[in-house]
Amino acid sequence: MVLELLGFYDELDNRSGRPNGSIRDAVRPAGEPDEAELVAYLDGGHVLVDVMEGGHDVITGSPHRHSPGCSSLMTDGSWLWRRDFAHYVETHHVSLPDAFLAHVRGLRHRMPTVVVARFAPHYDETMPLVGWSSAVPWRSTATVLVPEPRVVISKAEFDAATAARDRDRPSGGRSRPRKPRKPPRT
Repeated sequence: MVLELLGFYDELDNRSGRPNGSIRDAVRPAGEPDEAELVAYLDGGHVLVDVMEGGHDVITGSPHRHSPGCSSLMTDGSWLWRRDFAHYVETHHVSLPDAFLAHVRGLRHRMPTVVVARFAPHYDETMPLVGWSSAVPWRSTATVLVPEPRVVISKAEFDAATAARDRDRPSGGRSRPRKPRKPPRT
């Protein structure tokens, strides 16, 4: 059995035919009534693969709070998603599968503990489907994955910091011309 997949859209990878199709087909004008709790749940997932890279919103082209490490992979033991999936739920209200909504609401929006012995075979089967065949087999020495409190910047905090940074920047980028570099000593 493979893990259920969330947010693996065509636009987020250079390979076409991703499991969830085009993100543009999933955008909605409004989110679920409990969208804030769903976003917090996604933000609190267990990190499986931590990727050091930066990305941008594939719809607007803007940086967002999940830009650093955006394609890192997270799970709750049943579902697998990219770190930046929470951004698309929060900002573009992308649709969520009914089975996922029922699952998370059944857990009262609390990230479960994952028993690695039961999870590892599902991980091993799923990773090649999302283009991470080099990540198999599961190599963790942990016996359980316990939810850990994590400080995650909110969208409002990110937007406020970005606006402040843009306000403080003089037009044209730099306030003074850069000094020329000194020639190397010989």
